[in-house]
Amino acid sequence: MLQACLNGPRTPADHPAVPLRPAELAAQALAAVRAGAQALHLHPRSAGGRESLSADDVASALRAVRAACPGVPAGISSGFWILPDVEGQLAAARAWLALPPQARPDYVSVNVHEPHARALADLLLGGGIGVEAGVWTPEAAAQLRGWPGTDRLTRILAELPDGPEEAALSQADALLAALRGLAPGVPRLLHGLDRSAWPLVRRAAERGLATRAGLEDMLTLPDGRPAQDNAAIVEAARAVLASRR
Repeated sequence: MLQACLNGPRTPADHPAVPLRPAELAAQALAAVRAGAQALHLHPRSAGGRESLSADDVASALRAVRAACPGVPAGISSGFWILPDVEGQLAAARAWLALPPQARPDYVSVNVHEPHARALADLLLGGGIGVEAGVWTPEAAAQLRGWPGTDRLTRILAELPDGPEEAALSQADALLAALRGLAPGVPRLLHGLDRSAWPLVRRAAERGLATRAGLEDMLTLPDGRPAQDNAAIVEAARAVLASRR
């Protein structure tokens, strides 16, 4: 499974094609799906362009994306940097649960090490919204083992930071080993950031794991050339996955 990560915390200062507004997200989501993406991950923005968890901003982004890509699963981030307040995160999630289906996320990425993670995951799963559990370190993998109901997760994200290829591959192997035996029926998605991004797409292909690609994770193509947009990155990722089968 290849997920398109359309924007993340990046801005047009990082790359001119980074989508912020609902119409931009919808257009790039459609292009990414046509290029081979099977799921979508996005960071909704406020009218001023800041990352936002408000129900209005989430609904605006998801309605636009779903109108462009009906039937394609779409999720959002709950990164604690977006709203660094546990009760605020839970209040935001309650507001998402009150949204109509077309405006609700199919799943939310929840970083296990962040202070709101377990309470937020419990709330979302109880309300019928899926959870992608983001695991950044072996310590976070051990923490996730203490959560009840991990078999109900949509995915476990093995997430590596920016770094040189050799170190990233070693860290990825250690992280995947730390996840071994945990919720065995739940898919793993392996991905990196910037220098580690393409090496981990290749490693995911070798391991038969899901992965993701887009302007949130990488700004270049596998050969180092600047990427035109999300669709170009997704197309390149599909080629990498096909070559490793």
